[in-house]
Amino acid sequence: MKILITGGKGQLGSDCVRVLRDSHEIRITDLEDLDITSFSEVSASMGVFLPDIILNCAAYTQVDACETHQDLAWKVNVKGPENLALCAQEHGGKLIHISTDYVFDGKKPLPEPYVEDDAPGPLSYYGKTKLESEQVVHRTAERHIILRVAWMYGISGHNFLKNMLRLALENPRKTIRVVSDQFGSPTWSYRLALQIASLLEKDAQGTYHATSEDHCSWYEFAGYFLRRMEIPHSIEPCTTQEYPTPAPRPRNSILENQRLKQEGISLMRDWRMDVDQYVADFREELIKAF
Repeated sequence: MKILITGGKGQLGSDCVRVLRDSHEIRITDLEDLDITSFSEVSASMGVFLPDIILNCAAYTQVDACETHQDLAWKVNVKGPENLALCAQEHGGKLIHISTDYVFDGKKPLPEPYVEDDAPGPLSYYGKTKLESEQVVHRTAERHIILRVAWMYGISGHNFLKNMLRLALENPRKTIRVVSDQFGSPTWSYRLALQIASLLEKDAQGTYHATSEDHCSWYEFAGYFLRRMEIPHSIEPCTTQEYPTPAPRPRNSILENQRLKQEGISLMRDWRMDVDQYVADFREELIKAF
């Protein structure tokens, strides 16, 4: 198949290229190559390449910045997917759109997870744009997959684990305070790319949750990673109230991969297993980056 990957140089996009390039004809774009907020640019690009699959990994994911840059967040997170959906529909292609746990309000009692059919209720502007993008894709592109993911980390781009590593390496004696009352399922971008490849192979359709199995707090996530990295560190838990942010976060971000399991196509593993593999594969590269 011919697959166009937007955001192809980012965290998830680069792993999707790694997984898909040997079996498919891949074209990657990033902001400098294709402005997805411009319908004319998207239409021209689609008309030349004519992809069977559009894999949209492009998004404005700076959750706090979305609160103050709402116009930009809406253009990238809503208008961009709408343009891609229109072109997918016009050319008979399928759109795979990446969404987020932040479409939910997190008010379910812990540790009850959210399933695909639960009613959304985003707390932040970022979450609102991602929910609206889901709705746009659903009503515009007849053939689509909406994939809700959470707490993603990988070797490319910026993420929570890299930030924890940077802080620990800069000053091992300085205590890092990490929120301990928000819970989710850390998800490796490479594992997610493998799951996307499986969804393509099965010609899946509709909305899916795709996160690692089991859950933890940000504090537990950071501690587990730094111990596996064998990096001297000092971390202590704090509450969300003690660490305020411009954008509110859901307390419960645990997603259940219900549809993947029902259809017998889930490749997702316990989050600890994937962190272990991530460290085994990239420990030296991660340390050298700082």
